[in-house]
Amino acid sequence: MNTIGKKIREIRKQRGLTQEQLAAACCLLGFDLSRSTLAKVESQNRQVTDYEIRYFAQALKVSEGDFFINSEQK
Repeated sequence: MNTIGKKIREIRKQRGLTQEQLAAACCLLGFDLSRSTLAKVESQNRQVTDYEIRYFAQALKVSEGDFFINSEQK
């Protein structure tokens, strides 16, 4: 099961960002992302591509690998 959406939500909340703020940060990096699309990603109703993971990592200032690590593993 793809849990990247849950991880994006978790990290976004840890950073104190709203969905609007994260979507705007992604747009500044060249990834045209709406808040509603981000909501679908976070609720796991939309898959995330490899290149999108890179944009999310840059916008959230984490490594791409952080999306694949369980909270317990840190």
